[in-house]
Amino acid sequence: MSIPNHILEQLNSQADLVSIIGRHTTLKRAGSEYKGCCPFHGEKSPSFYVNPQKNIYHCFGCSVGGNAISFLRDYENLTFIEAVNELSKQTGIEVPKEEQQNVSYQRSKKPPTVQPVAVAVAQVPNKSVSPVQSSTDTPSAHVTLDYSDSSYENYPPLDLDAYDSLPYAAESYDAEYQDDDSYPPAWLSGDDTALYNDNSLSDKDGNLYELLEQIQQFYQHNLTIHPHAKHYFLSRGITEDIFETFGLGYAPFGWQHLEHQFPQDIEGLKALGLVRKSESGRDYDLLRDRVIFPIRDNQGRTIGFGGRALDDEVKPKYINSSDSPVFHKQHVLYGYYESRQKRANDWLVVEGYMDVIALYQAGIYGAIASMGTAINESQISRLLTLNPTLTLSFDGDSAGQKAAWRTLEVALPVLSDDKELRFLTLPNNHDPDTFIKSQGADAMREQITNAMPLSQYIFAYLSERYDLTLVEGKAKLMSQVRALTTALPKGSSFRYLLNNDIYQKLGGKRNQNKEARDALLDFDGEMTISQQLQLCFVFQPRALIDDPIEVIWQQAGINDLQLPAHIKQKASADILRPLAWEDMQDAALLDVVSNIKRCLNYLPKDANAAAHFILSNVKPSTQETLSRDWGGFYKALTTRNILSLDGLVEELVSQLIERHMKKKIQDLVKNPDNIKLAIVRKQSQLLNDWLRAQQAEQSAQMATVKS
Repeated sequence: MSIPNHILEQLNSQADLVSIIGRHTTLKRAGSEYKGCCPFHGEKSPSFYVNPQKNIYHCFGCSVGGNAISFLRDYENLTFIEAVNELSKQTGIEVPKEEQQNVSYQRSKKPPTVQPVAVAVAQVPNKSVSPVQSSTDTPSAHVTLDYSDSSYENYPPLDLDAYDSLPYAAESYDAEYQDDDSYPPAWLSGDDTALYNDNSLSDKDGNLYELLEQIQQFYQHNLTIHPHAKHYFLSRGITEDIFETFGLGYAPFGWQHLEHQFPQDIEGLKALGLVRKSESGRDYDLLRDRVIFPIRDNQGRTIGFGGRALDDEVKPKYINSSDSPVFHKQHVLYGYYESRQKRANDWLVVEGYMDVIALYQAGIYGAIASMGTAINESQISRLLTLNPTLTLSFDGDSAGQKAAWRTLEVALPVLSDDKELRFLTLPNNHDPDTFIKSQGADAMREQITNAMPLSQYIFAYLSERYDLTLVEGKAKLMSQVRALTTALPKGSSFRYLLNNDIYQKLGGKRNQNKEARDALLDFDGEMTISQQLQLCFVFQPRALIDDPIEVIWQQAGINDLQLPAHIKQKASADILRPLAWEDMQDAALLDVVSNIKRCLNYLPKDANAAAHFILSNVKPSTQETLSRDWGGFYKALTTRNILSLDGLVEELVSQLIERHMKKKIQDLVKNPDNIKLAIVRKQSQLLNDWLRAQQAEQSAQMATVKS
């Protein structure tokens, strides 16, 4: 069975090589690559590397290396055909059953007679456009790939600079399909002589990759001679150097400009779907009077085109060339090749071509877009292999949010515990293109950095669809969350944590709060509220992002105290101001809180590392007490898998405020001040009412959600 080489290339480039090899040896991220002990020769010190960008592997110990097919064949003892079929199942790329399906087509020996059409190039005086000459040096599509070659003598051990130059089969593809600059197209050379009189060109089959490259050059040239098309890109803020990077072009007016330009390649044009037949039987060009976005594969070869109407009223606004032997929409991501050339590390899924280009031009590499279809599971898995965090940026309208939710559902089966999905919805209905023009590249980077984690996005999305003032709404939301989490990989810790997190957001903090309280008591039941709070803040400094005292003060309604006019007139400003940490008259607690607030933006993400950062900044007396207790406290919480102390912090701060208010009332009774006493009693009453309401609501929610 003969399998076309372009299919083999697609299988190797789309395969999840890290997962395939990860079944046999533990791989850990090492920069942009993965590193582990070689599964072929067995070693204690890892020297086996997998490069997910190029989808190849190499061992600097035994020199074995190759791609997905060679690994399945050499390690899992599959035959070549079995390896191909296995990758076909994994990637969804169909292996053709007939040998005839390949990238070749029969060229016409004589140019067919095509009636002159009013193509736009006729508007340029003293210029005529001739068909493109095929390169006699460009290799044909029938190159035989030898997957048995495993000689890597040129690689010095552990020389990672040499790693990029390893001559794997996948690398040879890039070399084979480089543009040949030895034959400029006729319209660029100024040669007006028709090139099809050379019968040698008719003696060999055409190649779809070569034809696509020539069409891309034709479209790109047309952009330079049609000011209105060029103005479209310039008006969108695209600079001319980006024209070249992405090969942007223009498909001129006229129903048969491609047939006129490539008269010997009609069969190839039809195989690519760029020329179609009308109901009346007349051939016509798919793309007309549209700016052109060439679509490239992972090796940088043009495999299709997207066309955008210059007039927004023209429908459809975007047209993509149809699937062909070299173009399969569900396996292609626009901008992926260009981002790889810039060694992108952070990947961002956007909706359109212009978003990809605008981000690239702004120096934000790694933006990609699917081909008019939803991004699929294998593509998400591949991107998460390149970087464990993937950000999705969809428009804020209803269609954009539905697309984001569909993508979320598709991604869940490949979202293992070490992977993360984040969601970016730009303000004021901006997309990345318009946001960059309006706010600049730095603001866009900040938006990407602050993209919403999956857990928050799920809650925010579902909260808009259910009435959370009703117990029934909360139950329905929780039911959908449980249904979603069943799609997560088997053994996922995220499944439990996500359910628990949403449960807490619905008010069910009691269980987690009780677990944290029990851990605290097991650790040291004699600790004061202040000491417990200090350790809680060190363990979870983010609890001070929104000051807990201010939050409770506002939620209890104390900040909007309703007082009789005669009391309000006589009250001092000091007694009416919000409560602050300084009022607690606790030097150690104030030391911890003030230092965390000051250092909040600079703390490491790891809880233990952040704790030691905080401890190094507090006063020596505070540091001595906290350092003594920190290790046991951290162990007590982590052994119970307690990751959030929100409920416990709220409870402890409430108790602290309650004690402070009682002491204040006692002092005012001893030293009478009727105005202050009346105000403090009113504040205390509001606080107690709020605490009782909180306890009642949590009890009701826990009973309902559990049922």
